[in-house]
Amino acid sequence: MRSADLLQTPELNYEQWRDLLRPICGLHTIDNPEAFAGRVRPRDIFGLNASEIRNNKCRCERTQRDIRLDGLDHCFAVFQVAGRSTIIQDDQAVALGVGDVAFVNCARPVTYLNDGHEQWITLQLPRQRLIRGVGFEPRGGLTGCSGTPASRLLFQLVLDAVNEEVSTPTSAGNYMQLAVFDLLGALLAPEDPAPRSLHSDRLFRRICFVVKDRFADPDFGPSKIAAEVGISLRYLQKLFTNRGCSCSGFIQSVRLDQAARSINRRASMKSGQSLSEIAYACGYRDYNNFARAFRQRFGHAPSVHLQGTTPT
Repeated sequence: MRSADLLQTPELNYEQWRDLLRPICGLHTIDNPEAFAGRVRPRDIFGLNASEIRNNKCRCERTQRDIRLDGLDHCFAVFQVAGRSTIIQDDQAVALGVGDVAFVNCARPVTYLNDGHEQWITLQLPRQRLIRGVGFEPRGGLTGCSGTPASRLLFQLVLDAVNEEVSTPTSAGNYMQLAVFDLLGALLAPEDPAPRSLHSDRLFRRICFVVKDRFADPDFGPSKIAAEVGISLRYLQKLFTNRGCSCSGFIQSVRLDQAARSINRRASMKSGQSLSEIAYACGYRDYNNFARAFRQRFGHAPSVHLQGTTPT
């Protein structure tokens, strides 16, 4: 799996390696800079900044001082292309083998351990861009992912993009970037709440499917859900209360998540769909109500989300 292009790049000392890596992953400190040798090759993966990286045996850290100096606040994905390594963050350790993926919070100290036979691809994920892409804010810091269909697909997609000699047309690249974020969303999505019982868990899953199938209907609400699944409105509300939310809140959350994805796709595809049309397609009759709910959920107006920026 090792990229021949990376192995043909010049070998770098610590200062050269650090400076070339800094725009993607931020500043890092190593324990023996005099004996260090490494390589970095900046890449572009469907419009996202990335790097191919390898170096000799070392303990590499992103310290609190490094974080203060560069001020970067984003996440990045680490793809293990060759060898084995260990990442440690917040007293949590993730061991990576070939084909594994880890997600690291760049705003927290982190340590990397390797024996000198490794190669990685790192993919920069600016925090706000990640939130817009997956439709939620990932929780926590270090996350390791391996062996799932989503992790295998994402790894192969990124590896093929790095090894591809022919550049992807912009129109196709936009769709491929959306595929990357869809796979990231599958890997980073919070776990479902623990079931209270097998029956209630199955019933709640059925209700969620009904909501996701019918949310575009502006008249759709708790009463219609209860009637469709054959339970009382009171029992329906109890199922949601036991999981820390309300039925109406869940419906609105589904609508707003879909609206955010639609706005993101509108921007990427440069389509002519208006924000009012998106609001209507997601179950809102009144745009002002939609805009108010969207701002409350995401902290900014739909038009700002469309521009790919957030207010200062």
